[in-house]
Amino acid sequence: MWRHHLAVAVKVLLRRKIFTLVSLFGIVATLVILVLIAAMLDHGFGPGPDTGRGRVLAVMRVSLFGDGGRMMSAQGTYALFDRQARHLPGAENLAIFSSPIAADAFVDGRKQTLAMKRTDGGFWRVFSFAFLEGRPFTEADVQRADFVAVVTASARDRLLGDGPAVGRPIEIGGQRFTIVGVVPDVSEMRNLPYADVWVPLTTERTPLDQEGILGGYQAALVAGPGASIALIRETFDERVSRLELPAGMHRLVAPFETPFEGWARQMFPDDDPRSKAPRLIALLAVLGGLIALLPAVNLVNLNISRIMERSSEIGVRKAFGASSRALVAQFVVENVLLTMVGAVLALVVSAALLGVINRSGLIAHAQLAVNVRIFLIGLGLALVFGVVSGVYPAWRMSRLHPVAALKGGAR
Repeated sequence: MWRHHLAVAVKVLLRRKIFTLVSLFGIVATLVILVLIAAMLDHGFGPGPDTGRGRVLAVMRVSLFGDGGRMMSAQGTYALFDRQARHLPGAENLAIFSSPIAADAFVDGRKQTLAMKRTDGGFWRVFSFAFLEGRPFTEADVQRADFVAVVTASARDRLLGDGPAVGRPIEIGGQRFTIVGVVPDVSEMRNLPYADVWVPLTTERTPLDQEGILGGYQAALVAGPGASIALIRETFDERVSRLELPAGMHRLVAPFETPFEGWARQMFPDDDPRSKAPRLIALLAVLGGLIALLPAVNLVNLNISRIMERSSEIGVRKAFGASSRALVAQFVVENVLLTMVGAVLALVVSAALLGVINRSGLIAHAQLAVNVRIFLIGLGLALVFGVVSGVYPAWRMSRLHPVAALKGGAR
């Protein structure tokens, strides 16, 4: 029976070319937008070269709240994290690092502007990169303030060209470093580990023992297997709650969160330390629903018009004993087939657009792609889209009385 439904669906779609093309355009446009959004989220928060990401919690921003809605927000000082974030229960490793800054690098008189991040030795245990050459710098390197550096593959190629990079010198930010390791490129969307060059934070000219709360450093840790994330957060919150705050400030919010939660907090800043991830998920769900709803409504209207045009066919089939269930199945199969064709086209178009974004340099080191996860997401969206936009017209069609259908009207 399903083979018959499929054969009829193919013939109907080929016969009604204008309807098919108009419907395909709406389906493809909608799915391309949804797949691009899914690819961005997957690229920013899914598995990547920083393979320890799944259990990483970080403090990306430190916020101070005062009377009258006053708010101060920045990163924290090295001293804040060094004194308050170490030896948290269930935390395996801690990394303290700066945000990447633009720094001019010189090799043999050639200048390149690179993103440089200053880190401690724990950074390489929190973010477990796969090294292409050499090794990470160690805690001993950091303590001695050795001028060593780890660079990305693209930075190596831009600065040094072909050949091994380990042991070769580079001048960056007015300081001379020796390369000790090379790692794969990291996308700018992965803001915690992202950089082109990593160097020990003790090579910074500004002293690390700067007092205060707001500064230029972030902290990240790895929650151990079976560790209570809630306990890690509560312990750190309890520690920082005892700090003396600047005059006029009465609340400090600096929770250890997942990268997604940290992104959500930056979008919804307030003095509530609870996770903002549910709010962001709800917002994304509403936006995704609206993006899918408008073309779905248009497709429903097109389907209703198409069904009315086929009222004589429906009347004849019902007069010869076709059940409402069989007719509903026929129209749902037609709609699902159409959306599956649209899904294939949308994935092809999406892959092409993602390639354009990667090559454009809009997102540094972007590696956006339609991988297996994105393909399954796109397929699932298409299936839902096809069924939802086909069920109501099919149900309405099934209620047509044979005589009314033969006359071209609806009951």
